[in-house]
Amino acid sequence: MSDQIKHECGIAMLRLRKPLQYYIDKYGSPMYAANRLYVLMQKQINRGQDGAGLANIKIDTAPGTRYISRYRSVQPQAVNEIFGKISKKFKKAYKIGGEGVETDGDWLKNNVAFSGEVWLGHLRYGTHGENSIETCHPFLRQNNWRSRNLVMAGNFNMTNVEELFGRLVELGQHPKEKTDTVTVMEKIGHFVDEENQRIFDKYKKDYSNQEITGVIERELDVARILRRSCRDFDGGYAMAGIIGNGASFVVRDPSGIRPAYYYADDEIVVIASEKPAIKTAFNIDYKEIKEIQPGNALIINKDGSYGEFEITPPRVKTSCSFERIYFSRGTDPDIYSERKNLGKLLIPQILKAIDFDLKNTVFSYIPNTAETAFLGMIEGLEDYLSAKRREVLLEGKPHIGDVEDLLHFRPRVEKLVSKDVKLRTFITSDSERDEMVSNVYDTTYGVIRSGIDTIVVIDDSIVRGTTLEKSILTTLDRLQPKRIIIVSSAPQIRFPDCYGIDMSKMREFIAFRATLELLRDHGKSHILDQVYEKCVAEPNSPYNFVKEVYAPFTDEQVSEKIGEIITSPSINAEVKVIYQTVENLNKACPEHLGDWYFTGNFPTEGGMRVVNKSFANFMEGKVVRAY
Repeated sequence: MSDQIKHECGIAMLRLRKPLQYYIDKYGSPMYAANRLYVLMQKQINRGQDGAGLANIKIDTAPGTRYISRYRSVQPQAVNEIFGKISKKFKKAYKIGGEGVETDGDWLKNNVAFSGEVWLGHLRYGTHGENSIETCHPFLRQNNWRSRNLVMAGNFNMTNVEELFGRLVELGQHPKEKTDTVTVMEKIGHFVDEENQRIFDKYKKDYSNQEITGVIERELDVARILRRSCRDFDGGYAMAGIIGNGASFVVRDPSGIRPAYYYADDEIVVIASEKPAIKTAFNIDYKEIKEIQPGNALIINKDGSYGEFEITPPRVKTSCSFERIYFSRGTDPDIYSERKNLGKLLIPQILKAIDFDLKNTVFSYIPNTAETAFLGMIEGLEDYLSAKRREVLLEGKPHIGDVEDLLHFRPRVEKLVSKDVKLRTFITSDSERDEMVSNVYDTTYGVIRSGIDTIVVIDDSIVRGTTLEKSILTTLDRLQPKRIIIVSSAPQIRFPDCYGIDMSKMREFIAFRATLELLRDHGKSHILDQVYEKCVAEPNSPYNFVKEVYAPFTDEQVSEKIGEIITSPSINAEVKVIYQTVENLNKACPEHLGDWYFTGNFPTEGGMRVVNKSFANFMEGKVVRAY
């Protein structure tokens, strides 16, 4: 993606279902779980460039023994740093314990951190606030009663943090921060406390306090805790947690916006944000990996038994389509196929834009994530040529030109865009800085015929258009093509995303900027004031008023205006922009219909509030987050 946007975060959970000694005897190492979790996290590193964290809990340790361990890091190689520290702990323990301790599971569990049965890892892409150790998951809510401890990590954004924060205050709590992470953890933690109290009150006449502790740990109803906690949540989430007794869970929002997958056998239960990570870490068939259903939680009890339970009533599944377009690794066979289809479905628009002149057109892509859509685009071109050959040779339809040329013609494919090492712009002059930025990308010279050829370049998505305007178009224009056609495998981003990536400011979207210019050009700027009045008058409306801003114009009109905006006076080639249609997006990704950033069809009321608030902020000149 030429306009870099933040990914959604990643989670990785691993539960050993047998004693540590079993894994030492079978796999020859006490670090079986650590090694597997390391692979899970490294294979999801695309989801966390701002930091990482890891927590481990030992089950049924004696009082006085540390049973919760946690490392977090914001270093450039955070995952490597964390697991390097864990490895050093084990090596140091071997020296202290003496000969044979590395194969003694009981000794290791009693003496070495990160030797417990439950593991929770997190990869952070910060969408809001500072990037520090304190903002890295997992978060820890501590208590001297083991079953009241809570470790939390997640991939989520909540739209109603203010409301949730207010309810905590009403309960008498004093939250230390007004962030969705802390608010969610304290909300769940409150009901963990209540569940503990409920069981205590039930048995207090029958057992001593010490005996009741064991009863509570056995009878803790995690599903009940989550049902009471999640009923007020509005947002997209896949939240993972471990309670101090060893019970753990991953709960997913009722619209299935954020992804969560799991695999289980008699040795382990593993959960991750992406299927390829599980596939690689455990070398299993993709068919064995299951998806946690929307509104459900996968709960692993203290004794290692597990099950999937409904927590909130599921809504229509609208899982994030950006996961398929860009976020998730393309090694997932389903995602790979979907991305190819996104490229293939653009062929009719591309052919029309180049006037069906394939002979004088060169096809390329923006590296590296657009490569799969590019392959699909080329397949689509090959299919088109095959159909033309069939018409001429088998159906006898007329053809302009030599049939021999038609038989041997192949689309012209070149790698025209390469991203160089990052250039730092020390120069303060704006004009000279723009010149430096234009050199971030390099190009391949000598393959474009000056003034004759059209260049078609595909990208994952065009969000702001800044990189296109400042760098890519300038780079391609140096080749002196007749035309440059930029193709986006995703539709126009028109609305904020409050569930995943942190895109909450309307002014950032080039589709919105283009629409503003169209409104001015057509004398319809009064629509902005009309929509603003509605947003302010009904801030909690379940209707997305901002749709009315786009309503007067077709997608093609907006795309044409985007082309004008990104074409600076220094560009000599004709520039055109093509976007994927929403209809074809849904056709390519039929099981993942979350398209609110394209259509404005938000799956929750909180989303509707955010989009209207975001527009009101724009009209009032406020450059702030809308949630």
